[in-house]
Amino acid sequence: MNENETRIESTPDTPQAPGVDSARRGFIGTAAGLSAAALVAPGVFLHSVAAGPRTAPVTGDVRWGLLIDTAKCADGCSACVDACERENGLNLQEPQGSESKWEHQKSVWIRKVKLQDNQTGRITQLPLMCQHCEDPPCVDVCPTGASFKRADGIVMVDRHLCIGCRYCMMACPYKARSFIHQPTTGQLTAVPRGKGCVESCNLCVHRRDNGEESTACVDACAQKGHGAIVFGDLKDPDSAISQRLREIPSRQIREDLVLNTGVRYAGV
Repeated sequence: MNENETRIESTPDTPQAPGVDSARRGFIGTAAGLSAAALVAPGVFLHSVAAGPRTAPVTGDVRWGLLIDTAKCADGCSACVDACERENGLNLQEPQGSESKWEHQKSVWIRKVKLQDNQTGRITQLPLMCQHCEDPPCVDVCPTGASFKRADGIVMVDRHLCIGCRYCMMACPYKARSFIHQPTTGQLTAVPRGKGCVESCNLCVHRRDNGEESTACVDACAQKGHGAIVFGDLKDPDSAISQRLREIPSRQIREDLVLNTGVRYAGV
């Protein structure tokens, strides 16, 4: 539409087409305006109706972490594992080779481990994932900088820099990382994956960067009624995780390594 056409339409004396009243013309004009806004500035339009991606840089004002109360972790429950797989597209993996080989090669970001006290015989259910160390060994040994720690304490892998050397896997004392051996046949937009890269739990970082307040494993555990996992800011004394840490004794796995992990355990 050129400038002259615009003037003609806006002139009050212009005759209206039969059957088109002023209310309908107003509705059409409003709809056209919204469409134009979405086309010209989709970010602005979308942000007006929903929270959008973060715009501010990640800072060290927060440190994200988990508290896992093993006394509430139910034997035989895999809700946290299943939720993690759905959230990050790991359930889209297609088995390769024999069943025994696939069990060792498939990507796993969180797994349930059973610990038994040799003196008392007590068995503890332990969900184990990346511990998000303050001084992560995986970052120290990475030759390309693909393994890195964000300012907010989340340890991640940049798949564009990862060369698949797997030094980080050998350095991790928690065996929390997986290597993608086969081409990925299904992916989620928020969680891109690729053959030849290492990956691990990233505390649902895509949720963090879109303003969401929880993780998939926490939500699933709560829905089951167990409430064994608490997520939050370890630096905020008023956060749910900080308050809970003050209420019950907790510890870190392999405290002897002095890694100051972001994942803490109660009842271990």
